[in-house]
Amino acid sequence: MSDYPEREAAVLFKGNPATLLGSEVVVGDTAPDFRVVDNGLQPVTLATAAGKIQLIAVVPSLDTPVCDTMTRQFNQDVVNLPDSVVVYTISVDLPFAQKRWCGNAGIDKVQTLSDYQDRSFGLNYGLLLKELKLLARAVYVIDQNNKVVYVELVPEVTAEPNYIAALDAVKKLL
Repeated sequence: MSDYPEREAAVLFKGNPATLLGSEVVVGDTAPDFRVVDNGLQPVTLATAAGKIQLIAVVPSLDTPVCDTMTRQFNQDVVNLPDSVVVYTISVDLPFAQKRWCGNAGIDKVQTLSDYQDRSFGLNYGLLLKELKLLARAVYVIDQNNKVVYVELVPEVTAEPNYIAALDAVKKLL
């Protein structure tokens, strides 16, 4: 992981500066590819949702209060979006834990994906917390042509994102 750029004090984690590994992804970039796995251990890449709008919520762990709230909120907010939109929540939680959490939480609109194997999403999107090997909290909207149209890197990892702004970015693409 030392081959990736380090962005010192890029975010705060419980008030303490944290280093992010990987290059920052900004609006206008072509979305970097990634390889994560779904709850059945099947690979998911950027191409899995080719031609669709992707709302990607990134969280450290579903088993924490803010990540739980964030995933539940997006699950409620996207209920009326068309099938041309896919909604992912990516964490480094094991797929088995994600599946259990989704079942207990009644999550059915958001697909949870795990970056536990090689942290490719975290590294390719510049979100891997060097000190913790967890992902920083962020939200991306990627259009049908794999262009990044919205990015929110939440400055304090333990805070919630701007749900309305993310959903507005999705709706502008419909």
